[in-house]
Amino acid sequence: MPFVVVSGLSGSGKSTALRTLEDAGFFITDNLPPELWGAMHDLVQARGLTRVAISADARTRDFLSALDDSYLRLSRRREDLRVLFLEANDDVLLQRYNFTRREHPLGENLMFDFARERELLSPLRAIADTVIDTTALSAKELAAQILRVFRLEHDFHLRLMSFGFKYAPPRDADLVLDVRSLPNPYYDPALRPKTGLQPDVAAYALQGESSEQFYADLRNFVRVAAERARSSGRHGYTVAIGCTGGQHRSVAVAARLAHDLADLNVDIMDHRDMKDHAHE
Repeated sequence: MPFVVVSGLSGSGKSTALRTLEDAGFFITDNLPPELWGAMHDLVQARGLTRVAISADARTRDFLSALDDSYLRLSRRREDLRVLFLEANDDVLLQRYNFTRREHPLGENLMFDFARERELLSPLRAIADTVIDTTALSAKELAAQILRVFRLEHDFHLRLMSFGFKYAPPRDADLVLDVRSLPNPYYDPALRPKTGLQPDVAAYALQGESSEQFYADLRNFVRVAAERARSSGRHGYTVAIGCTGGQHRSVAVAARLAHDLADLNVDIMDHRDMKDHAHE
């Protein structure tokens, strides 16, 4: 996995690039002077970190005189050293600055600052392996391009959990589903002490054509919601399925969803309120 140096013009998308790499499991250090690149390399090596990205830009202008020597020494130790440089045209940079109302790090007239910054960072651009012009790119499109450039998998996990409404829904779920309309195994004395993980309980909860259709609609909705979350750049999506006590129906539905939606990298986070014996 490469050791990545991220640089570029202010307003060109460096924050998006760093967030994208961080979401992909990179250890991130922002605004690191070139003279410290070697020390950072040794530190992360000692910690066993394999995904590392650092940034250097106009904010480190007082230290850029050491760029050539620092880059040369690090490139001798890391054959996979990569430099990513981001840029955009002045009109777009100006629009972005007017939108965010941030102050340019060089702190004078913006159009003058852009020109000075291009000259200041020209040595970094010259050593870049990849230059991305973000003029016409949204943040989402830039993130996708960075993932492609570094051949990073966009890991996505659909997280499922069951719960009982009598104990309150979880606060950290993206989507809460109510399956209390399904037949309740609690009312069968033989099933009451069991859980929705057992086949006879699951069969009872999902008996009949109407229950199967309800489950099919619910499954399809969860898939659509999760896939939209993934396409928007999310790395995870949490769905909480609730019944009355969290022992039978919600557990059975969560377990079946985990099987049917396995292609979405499903994790069963927790059967939060499932106990050895039902209390519904």
